[in-house]
Amino acid sequence: MSGGTIVAIANQKGGVGKSTTAINLGAGLALQGERVLIVDLDPQGNASSGLGVDRSAIDVSTYDILVDDVAIADVLEPTSVRGLHVVPATIELAGAEIELVSMFSREQRLKKALAPVREEYDFLLIDSPPSFGLLTINGLAAADEVLIPIQCEYYALEGVTQLTRNIDLVIGSLNPQLEIEGVVLTMFDGRTTLSAEVVEQVRAHFGEIAYRTVIPRTVRLSEAPSYGEPIEAYDDMSRGAIAYRELAREFRRRHGRT
Repeated sequence: MSGGTIVAIANQKGGVGKSTTAINLGAGLALQGERVLIVDLDPQGNASSGLGVDRSAIDVSTYDILVDDVAIADVLEPTSVRGLHVVPATIELAGAEIELVSMFSREQRLKKALAPVREEYDFLLIDSPPSFGLLTINGLAAADEVLIPIQCEYYALEGVTQLTRNIDLVIGSLNPQLEIEGVVLTMFDGRTTLSAEVVEQVRAHFGEIAYRTVIPRTVRLSEAPSYGEPIEAYDDMSRGAIAYRELAREFRRRHGRT
């Protein structure tokens, strides 16, 4: 494999911390010296706005890459974090699901688009939408690995079984190299026994691939995106910032980076 590692951050369930993880893991890796590209593949564009991109002011986005073959180099935007770039998404991307249906090699369009810039980054993180349509399939077909955020709540594992089944389908038909790199627990509330039970349950289910670092539920983490900043820039001493910093270290160790 030449070039950077492509990681799809995916879960078919919404509100589990996918965009928060894309933004803050990406920023954490960049601050630890890695070159990182975040590809926003979600029409809601939370990873874009959370990194300070004014989505109403952008002319080209992920949509243009997938539908009109615009080069990623012409779309990516710098962020306030050195070494971290983002390919922004707009609501227009919602229409791409339909437009891609009739296209040749429709599941491989993102993979093809990423190939020319892959050498320039150590890690390329794809923020997937909370559904299993052509956008998510493009993300999984392009990726080397999948990182699954799971919220510490009732029914945490509900839907994950379906997601792993869908990942197996992609492995079987589109991307035999794809593997589940890890599972990260998000929105942990130390005051509840439920959160602790979910952590135990997920670790029992996934074993070694479950990250040791657990992301807490904090006000600062939920505030940061409205300021267009990763938590490291917004409040680097907050519990959320410390957790994502540790997650980035653990992620780097897993990938043989020291």
